[in-house]
Amino acid sequence: MSESDSTSSTSPSNFIQQIIREDLENNKNEGRVQTRFPPEPNGYLHIGHAKSICLNFGTASEFSGLCNLRFDDTNPEKEDLEYVDSIKESIRWLGFDWEDREYYASNYFDQLYDFGVELINKGKAYVCSLTQDEARQFRGTLTEPGKNSPERERSITENLELFARMKAGDFEDGAYTLRAKINMQSPNMNMRDPVLYRIRRLHHHQTGDKWCIYPMYDYTHCISDALENITHSLCTLEFEDHRPLYDWVLDQLDIASHPQQIEFARLNINYTVMSKRKLKQLVDEKLVNGWDDPRMPTLDGMRRRGYTPGSIRNFCDMVGVTKSNSVVDVGMLEHSLRDDLDKTSPRAMCVLRPLKVVIVNVEEGYKDELILSRHPKDEEMGERKISFSKTIYIDHADFEEVPPPGFKRLIPGGEVRLRGCYVIKCEEVIKDSAGKVVELRCSIDAATLGAKPEGRKVKGVVHWVPAEESVEVEIRLYDRLFNHEAPDATDGDYRDFINPDSLEVLTGCRAEPSLRDALPEERFQFEREGYFCVDRINSTKEHPVFNLTVGLRDTWAKQNR
Repeated sequence: MSESDSTSSTSPSNFIQQIIREDLENNKNEGRVQTRFPPEPNGYLHIGHAKSICLNFGTASEFSGLCNLRFDDTNPEKEDLEYVDSIKESIRWLGFDWEDREYYASNYFDQLYDFGVELINKGKAYVCSLTQDEARQFRGTLTEPGKNSPERERSITENLELFARMKAGDFEDGAYTLRAKINMQSPNMNMRDPVLYRIRRLHHHQTGDKWCIYPMYDYTHCISDALENITHSLCTLEFEDHRPLYDWVLDQLDIASHPQQIEFARLNINYTVMSKRKLKQLVDEKLVNGWDDPRMPTLDGMRRRGYTPGSIRNFCDMVGVTKSNSVVDVGMLEHSLRDDLDKTSPRAMCVLRPLKVVIVNVEEGYKDELILSRHPKDEEMGERKISFSKTIYIDHADFEEVPPPGFKRLIPGGEVRLRGCYVIKCEEVIKDSAGKVVELRCSIDAATLGAKPEGRKVKGVVHWVPAEESVEVEIRLYDRLFNHEAPDATDGDYRDFINPDSLEVLTGCRAEPSLRDALPEERFQFEREGYFCVDRINSTKEHPVFNLTVGLRDTWAKQNR
């Protein structure tokens, strides 16, 4: 990971680390620690996955172990190589490396089939022809036990023949399933003879058309862990009720390794949704501009918006690892982001809504070259040059003809200091035919460059750029995608809470000359405005585009002091 992406925070202790320490003390797994991050390639990774990535790779690193990347690709209907590629790129961007340990559940399809045969031979699995609706009726409810399938007692010979014919493509999709033979009266619904294989004629992104039967996730996941010699299989809490099935499958099979499944609370953040299905719905219905829309909680979207890998890793450390589900304030994430950006982002000036200012007491062609720091706390970032000239731009928001109470910027007859420059005084206001202010005529106090004015106090400081040398840029102001703190936990449709003001595009903005050669993904603090990032997709040298990453105010930090 790059130096600029590093953080100084230390990961707090968590219960998973305590379990592993005890395992190492007892020489369990021969002192090895091996984890895995097992995404399904059916969408882009989001901030919730970042917690799992940091936990799995971080835990392995903490104990000098290894972490595998494994794609649990058992449902080709929803999977795509686009997702595979984006997942790998996002993990690398976060700062983690799986080296040569890239696996796919589909790597094990032959072995998984053989294990299905083994379960049949041991009387632990059978072929069933119940339809989905019939199987649902036989399964029972949380308060009523299930009923055995009429075909539960098929002979081993018949089961083996039917399973082989399923593989050979002799039956239509859905005609048969292979089910585990466990206990239809179990209080745990996952143990009521779950489906292990189903018939689906689908092209697979890794295996092509070799298979027309595909294993179920619960069956595949535990075996994949075991085949890869994973020691600690870290899952979110929704898999807690699946753990008995995880253990049951491995207990029935002749596999030397038996990983330990440990569950932790998933990451939930207010003002967003974390369901890949719902995020895909936003993309498919064009409610956002793709998976990498900067308003999306996907890692691609956050990267494009200007989030740093270090800020996300630090946020995951701050959240910690617990057994209790909770909702984290998005302000905590933004606090971590500001903390990192404040240290790593050079300063620059950009006027979002330009107002022309003509300096009346200097000649045409006047130019005063100023040297400003690129970072007030880091001299190693160097300096930048900006020329003060007869015509400059300030922001429309920094001038008021009739100022509201407490206004400390420019007013008719009033003074204000230009950032790193002179004190100016508004001498005249120019309006168009509609009465809109289009230009200010101001004078400078030549004695105030780097000095306080004599006999008076100037309270306000505004940013500015030279008119001729400034760069015209497009600014995209992003806000939260949803205007409800729990958009998917309400009685209405979560899409009803999409914030109509989540994106505002400003054209004709003016940036200081030092931003002319800014590169994609470079981040800056635009003084008095916020932190911005060069858009990695749409920005060009001829048409620079900057995305608002986050504003300067940190209300979460103030509330939690």
